[in-house]
Amino acid sequence: MYKSFYGPFVLTVGGMLFYHFSQKSIPQPINPFIATIIAYLTGIVVCAVFAFTYPADKSFTGSLRHVNWAVFALGAAASLIEVGFMLCYRVGWRISLAAVSTNVTATVMLIPLGILIFKEQLSLRNVIGVIFCLLGLILVVRD
Repeated sequence: MYKSFYGPFVLTVGGMLFYHFSQKSIPQPINPFIATIIAYLTGIVVCAVFAFTYPADKSFTGSLRHVNWAVFALGAAASLIEVGFMLCYRVGWRISLAAVSTNVTATVMLIPLGILIFKEQLSLRNVIGVIFCLLGLILVVRD
């Protein structure tokens, strides 16, 4: 699954579906930060179990030597995403619109960063695709 081209994609889409369904179902009275702490503790257990199925050359102790600022930034960013979606759903965002709206917006904002920092390239096909995404976003958020 890890080396398959589509395996990680299926894992991500499945996780996103489960993620948004779960986020939308968290009871309103729960403090969003407490809910996120509990969710992350659960995530730690799941990751600890699956870490043993990952190839041996990516072991726990071997991985610790390569930890940098990005690992900590990822934790902070993931926490903001968790609480942000929870609050979006609590103020009335629909599950069918919150994910697509935030993902398209973030993607458009990441394009210049990808080009400037990571030297990524955009083809004409990519630019046309982004235009369609923006048009779709406009249509989606305007009921």
